[in-house]
Amino acid sequence: MIRRSTRQLAAACGLVALVLATPAAAQEEPFTFVALGDMPYYLPEDYQRFERLIDAINAAAPVFSIHVGDTKSGGSECSDAMLQATLDRFMLFQQPLVYTPGDNEWTDCHRASAGGYDPRERLARVREMHFSQAMSLGANPMPVTRQADVSDYTDMVENLRWTHNGVLFATVHIVGSNNGFETEPEAAAEYFARNAANIAWIADAFALAEREGDGAVVFAFQADPDYYGEHWGDSGFTDSLRAFTEGATDFGKPVLLVQGDAHVMIIDQPLRDENGQVLENVTRLQVMGAQEVHAVAVTVYPGDASTFSFRPLIVPENRLQQ
Repeated sequence: MIRRSTRQLAAACGLVALVLATPAAAQEEPFTFVALGDMPYYLPEDYQRFERLIDAINAAAPVFSIHVGDTKSGGSECSDAMLQATLDRFMLFQQPLVYTPGDNEWTDCHRASAGGYDPRERLARVREMHFSQAMSLGANPMPVTRQADVSDYTDMVENLRWTHNGVLFATVHIVGSNNGFETEPEAAAEYFARNAANIAWIADAFALAEREGDGAVVFAFQADPDYYGEHWGDSGFTDSLRAFTEGATDFGKPVLLVQGDAHVMIIDQPLRDENGQVLENVTRLQVMGAQEVHAVAVTVYPGDASTFSFRPLIVPENRLQQ
């Protein structure tokens, strides 16, 4: 988990990111989706708080929700029962719920407190339990396209994409703990295979959006990928950041990056081009999490100058007692 000194400034910026849209963007109807992640964290106590948030999201009736992973803390049990308990709550969402895995569900499961599991075995179990069909989760799921079904990366059932009102959405399996990039041979082999798939999926999303004339692209993933270069040692995020930067530069239209990992809400523009200039068409939303069991409602205005606007979805009963 990485906390940024910029978060106070970003959170104070009116919670609305203005992104220039191209005149050619399709004038589709506005819509709202909800982003959340890093929850339920402190179990079993947080199950009740998570269910209250689900009730609030159901009442808000977004077109869908996106959970960016870490469905438990990194030190808690990685058992099938734990995965199932959260999956059962995912099915309480009345609208479609799209989920992308976090490091706490698999890369960190080797910890003694998490049960001493083999992380690759846990990843296989997450894929089996959550991504067995080309559908979202939730009580009323929607169809999605899995990378495994349209590419040579046949293991990557968790990388998903779908389109709504001229906006392309894609999940990318980029996780904390340095994206699982370790020196241990089996971990390294898994990282390089998944990393190659992720880079291809990002490029394919931009290419598809260009071909279809989509007005914007939204990527969702778990990790804070070290936008500002503060990661020590070899970074497992370098290739992902390069793919986002190059793709967004060529695409030219609004791009939203939705991620979790640091547990505080941040809205900023962290990507830089090769000349060090801010990519003004790219906005990053980092969602709350852990003790902050709330979400963010994102309203999308395809073709409008203000493509994305953000409203915290706060559940008063979930606020920590002072």
